[in-house]
Amino acid sequence: MVGKGFRNLLFLALAIVALAFPSPISAAPLGEGASFSVEREPPPITPPVLLAFEPPTEIEARDLPNDAGNSVIITWRRSSSALEDVRYTVYFSEGVAGPYKPLPFDFRPIGFDDNLVIDNLQYFRYERANRDYQYVIMDFTAFDAAASETYDRELKEYKKQQKLGNPVGPEPVLYVYDWSDLYFKLGITTNSAVRLFDGPPLHAVPVAQWFDWSKFNNLVMAAAFLVVILFFIETARRRKFYIRRIAGLDAVDEAIGRATEMGRPIFYLCGLDPMTTVSTIAATNLLGHVAKAVANYESQIKVPCFDPIVMSVCQETVREAYYEAGRPDAYNSDNVFFITSDQFSYVAAVNGMMVRERPAANFFFGYYYAESLLLGEVGQSTGAIQIAGTDSNVQIPFFITSCDYVLIGEELYAASAYISREPKLLGSVKASDMAKAVIIVVLLLGLVFSVALLVGALGNGANALGGLGEKMEYFMELFNEHI
Repeated sequence: MVGKGFRNLLFLALAIVALAFPSPISAAPLGEGASFSVEREPPPITPPVLLAFEPPTEIEARDLPNDAGNSVIITWRRSSSALEDVRYTVYFSEGVAGPYKPLPFDFRPIGFDDNLVIDNLQYFRYERANRDYQYVIMDFTAFDAAASETYDRELKEYKKQQKLGNPVGPEPVLYVYDWSDLYFKLGITTNSAVRLFDGPPLHAVPVAQWFDWSKFNNLVMAAAFLVVILFFIETARRRKFYIRRIAGLDAVDEAIGRATEMGRPIFYLCGLDPMTTVSTIAATNLLGHVAKAVANYESQIKVPCFDPIVMSVCQETVREAYYEAGRPDAYNSDNVFFITSDQFSYVAAVNGMMVRERPAANFFFGYYYAESLLLGEVGQSTGAIQIAGTDSNVQIPFFITSCDYVLIGEELYAASAYISREPKLLGSVKASDMAKAVIIVVLLLGLVFSVALLVGALGNGANALGGLGEKMEYFMELFNEHI
């Protein structure tokens, strides 16, 4: 019994050893003609609809013009095939031989009627043939952004596992793409399959340009506007310019005179924006004119400020106004003071002063936020004359409701010119009005010409509008050939 049991145990041990250590015969090299098979994942099957698709022609990549040297543009002539569920896509590789992979960032496939070259005049000239071409811009900074995002995610996971005491490999390293080694291939895709077109890979190296020629028209318009400003300033020095009457500014003297008769102060607010904004600068300019009139009337003005820098500017403005009026002794620096930089604490303090001192007139100039209605309602409850001016289109309705006079939008900028009649300010206002008139005319002409081009493109050259469009298109193509 013992011998039989021992033999059984011995056979069992030998079987375990045979299974644990393969026979050296199975590891011997295969002889000539020998073969073996390994199970592999079958390659993806390209749907027949993609195989039957006629590839586009004239596919090429080149540097994107008028940029900072971080993009290339791929263009191609549209295929004669157009399928509803098929879109163009782009794959990339870091070498000529591949492999070609999907882009590492979000990319929206391009339909057969999207990204037409003729619709983008920033990079292409206007030519009728461009209706048959499409494009896609490859921004290389998107590759770096995707690599940085992946690095941040992997580093976060690495630190998390390290903190938990789990075994981790080497610390992640930020991957850097070599822009000069990026190659692309154009293809088509459905929701489940991709087909890349045959042919050499697309390659271009981005180059930075010193000047963006697509914005040359902006330079021309800016130079023309500067010439117009200088012309009107010089003209304003020689003769008087007419500026439309602004009722709110005509009421300034009335409000100051009323304050003098009643023996009550005048409150002047410059808004809540810092000194760097245009509306605050306009408010401080108006403060000088108001303070000068107050000095002449021997009344009192108080300027509670939200910003300490604005307070310093207002103090100098009021002091200079009193000196110009010949009343430097009447100036009191304590009347121009800083309260707080907290929005509603400032409003509560100003409202409290208005309720206690009951000013005869309140001036709200500058940029305001949610506090505009609070200031206007409290000031109105005290019976004061209120004049407001702001370029905040959201707050204008509240000032119109609660104030007697309101300077709407750019009237605030023109107010200084209206009061002082300074040639430089008058010239700037007139030049601005002229520029607006020119812009309106250009917009109307652009609307007419765009409709004409559309009608002409549809082949309706028999009517006057379509004929105009065809002539315009001819001259545009002729112009492009000679520049």
